[in-house]
Amino acid sequence: MKRSKFGALVFGFVVVSVCAGQTSQTEGVAHAGASPGPTEPGAESPASLAPIDVPMTDAARGEFATNGLKLTTTPAPVDASESHCPSGMVEVEGEYCPALEQRCLRWLDPETKLRCAEFAPTGPCQTKTIRKHFCVDRYEFPNKAGEKPLIGSTWYESRDACKAEGKRLCNDSEWTLACEGQERLPYPYGYARNAEACNIDKPHPKPDENAMFDPKRRAAEFARLNQSDPSGAREACVSPFGVADMAGNVDEWVVNESGYPYKSGSKGGYWGPVRTRCRPMTTAHYEHFSFYQLGFRCCKDAAASAPGETAAKASPKGAQAKIDAPKPSVLLPGS
Repeated sequence: MKRSKFGALVFGFVVVSVCAGQTSQTEGVAHAGASPGPTEPGAESPASLAPIDVPMTDAARGEFATNGLKLTTTPAPVDASESHCPSGMVEVEGEYCPALEQRCLRWLDPETKLRCAEFAPTGPCQTKTIRKHFCVDRYEFPNKAGEKPLIGSTWYESRDACKAEGKRLCNDSEWTLACEGQERLPYPYGYARNAEACNIDKPHPKPDENAMFDPKRRAAEFARLNQSDPSGAREACVSPFGVADMAGNVDEWVVNESGYPYKSGSKGGYWGPVRTRCRPMTTAHYEHFSFYQLGFRCCKDAAASAPGETAAKASPKGAQAKIDAPKPSVLLPGS
């Protein structure tokens, strides 16, 4: 198996601006001896590590190998009580805003302005909204409560795993809407960052570079570095639509709808001290990139509504109750 030369990620400039499209804050990233082609601001990978070039595998029959881990997928059964989405998926219907203002009131990292401790209320949409109606997995793949998400798959492998279940990777705008809800919250649980609500802000462990390049030891090294929680372990980490673990835990592959610089993007951040919020997207990793903090979840087109059925659907009561409840206090370093 051929792999790219191991290099270092070097964090460069910081750009802070009013949200226009996917990101309101981006970090410049340069890859040394890594993937071909241009890089794009917004990466959330550990600064000491580089992309790993992993050949795409064939998952046409729902079975593929990922870094020494064999995964078999089966189509999700349809729940007769849900008219638009299969069992295990959440129905999302609402207005997506391509450009809006999300203003940070207080930064955890004043110098880099990477993690916002608290946002001001989200401003009005600055463009025409786009109506969306789709289904999204409630949990990160393999979409099973109590199981840790799969990590280490490339964008291609993730896409094929979803296809094997009769689903697809989520488009970046779908993922954003499912995470932020119709209130367009910066974090799925509200405006104030909280490391207890979701699995975020853990320190990076030191990787064993030799083990990461050894096919026989790579899976074990990924498992050692992985600090994700089992899916659904944090009850407060639920979006207004009822989708779990969209901030932190593992970064999630999505389809970068702009196509630039790659078809691949990732959303939500992971368990480390990175942005881990709804709107930004990392676009610096090409489709063969593979790493220990990267996972995915699947989406699917919603079934057509019956004639006369109400178009807009209210958020799940349980999820809305979490949003209406008093917001948890921000946990500052050292507190």
